[in-house]
Amino acid sequence: MQPTSTYPSRELFGRFWRGYLRPHLGLMLVAFGLLSLEGSTLGLLSYMIKPLFDEVLAPGGGAALPLVGGAILTLFLVRAVTSVGGRWLMAQVNQRAAGEMQADLVQHLLTLDAGFFQTNAPGTLIERVQGDTQAAQGAATAVITGVGRDIVALAGLFVVALSIDPLWTAAALVGTPLLLLPALGLRRYIRRKTMDSRQQAGLRATRLDEIFHGMQAVKLNRMEAYQAGRFRRIIDTIVKAEVKSVLGRAAMPGLVDVVTGIGFFAVLILGGREVADGNRTTGEFMAFFTAMALTFQPIRRLGELAGLWQVAEASLERIFTLFDARPTGTRPATSRATPAPGAPEIRFKDVHFAYPDRPVLNGLTFTAEAGQVTALVGSSGAGKTTIFQLISGLVEPQSGQILVGGVDVQDMSLYDQRGLLASVSQDAALFDETLRENLTLGRSGLDEARLARALSDAEAAGFVSQLPLGLETAAGPRGSALSGGQRQRIAIARALLADAPVLLLDEATSALDTRTEAAVSAALARAQTGRTTLVIAHRLSTVQRADRILVLDQGRVVEEGTHDTLMAQGGLYAQLHQAQLRD
Repeated sequence: MQPTSTYPSRELFGRFWRGYLRPHLGLMLVAFGLLSLEGSTLGLLSYMIKPLFDEVLAPGGGAALPLVGGAILTLFLVRAVTSVGGRWLMAQVNQRAAGEMQADLVQHLLTLDAGFFQTNAPGTLIERVQGDTQAAQGAATAVITGVGRDIVALAGLFVVALSIDPLWTAAALVGTPLLLLPALGLRRYIRRKTMDSRQQAGLRATRLDEIFHGMQAVKLNRMEAYQAGRFRRIIDTIVKAEVKSVLGRAAMPGLVDVVTGIGFFAVLILGGREVADGNRTTGEFMAFFTAMALTFQPIRRLGELAGLWQVAEASLERIFTLFDARPTGTRPATSRATPAPGAPEIRFKDVHFAYPDRPVLNGLTFTAEAGQVTALVGSSGAGKTTIFQLISGLVEPQSGQILVGGVDVQDMSLYDQRGLLASVSQDAALFDETLRENLTLGRSGLDEARLARALSDAEAAGFVSQLPLGLETAAGPRGSALSGGQRQRIAIARALLADAPVLLLDEATSALDTRTEAAVSAALARAQTGRTTLVIAHRLSTVQRADRILVLDQGRVVEEGTHDTLMAQGGLYAQLHQAQLRD
């Protein structure tokens, strides 16, 4: 099924102009003026042909040679200066506007909720931020450049042509109506093929992202040929779409060539006879013929610009589709209420949540007491991770209430809600930045003593001190320069530095060896003091000392109590514990 446009051309250009071109109006006007001067030199140049033939090249015309030659030289010098200056200014407009659009698009995407990123692959979004913005800006500024230069050039050339002979001018334009219908058809064709190409480019970026981030799995499963074949098929599709798009864009100047050829033929038949009969001078005919010949390239370029604008429209449509995406939640930008300072109580009241393909929480109700450690256990799919996502505001409940410190999270901004939390997950997410930047996360004012204490408490100080650059060592893409245990310890130190009243631990010590796990567990125990802590546990041995254990099954709490109480009951918790002991 071919993609269809959901945005009229006028709306696309209007939003593009208001958001990213109008702020640079001053530069654009100067560039437009220079390019217009460049275009006007063609008309003046064609006009100079008449005195060149009728006065300079006529018998006894040597006296006029310096004047006419100097005028022609001056025109070429003006053309050179205005061409360079106009293009330089338009390049500035193009790069600044493209950079602003990319920054705005990333800023907007960061406001969207987790559900959006579950249905939009990272590679596709990267291609839209990079490829579509560059394609849109490049094509749009090329159109503006062409309008400033080529339309002025054509206007000047036609003024010269009309001043010589209106009938010859009409003859030169006799084939113009042949352009109308093919141009309309090509416009739709180019936009459709460009949209196909941009969509496939997104798939290409996604495939590359998955290959390079999953390189170890590719090699271990001997998938090199399979992945290369999938990528090649995407490339083949892109090549076909691009070739068809280029064919459509090339057809426009091709049609212009046909129409221009018809016009030239008509002028030669009509004008050549008048010159031969002595009714017109050779200078008049050469001036007219030169004017018509010089229209050839501007018209061809304008024909190409029609195709380029379709490229810009296709990319702008994809960009503004992202800009129009909105978070699904209804959180206030500024909190209507926030919890009192200190460790808060966390309460779920009849919370329901379901993904499109399955229900997860079915009337979940529980309370995590302030300042205590509450563990969540249960089989896979019971809803443990979803609870963490709800507490973090990554997803919103379909019904029910979540209260933090007695305040409904729906009355809090996401920014304030997440400011209450520090988390460590089994998949320690590090950025391709220095260890220091991964610890501070952009916060300033963290002194070295506090950093050192957090590293020490997380059992990370030892390995960091052995690195040649210490905290200035790069973590690598997704922390790949570190071992799994090292990444985990940096993530724990980062959570300790956050000093938040709520601590979320999702198998925080799962990547550590037995000796380090014991030390880090002790550090986490110290960090839990004065905080409300929720722990997801798959290994039940890690939560035996929790103040309270909640046992989840099919999105509900089916048992709760201490380890000893639950073991004495002989229910689901005891069964899970015994099963792990047997394993």
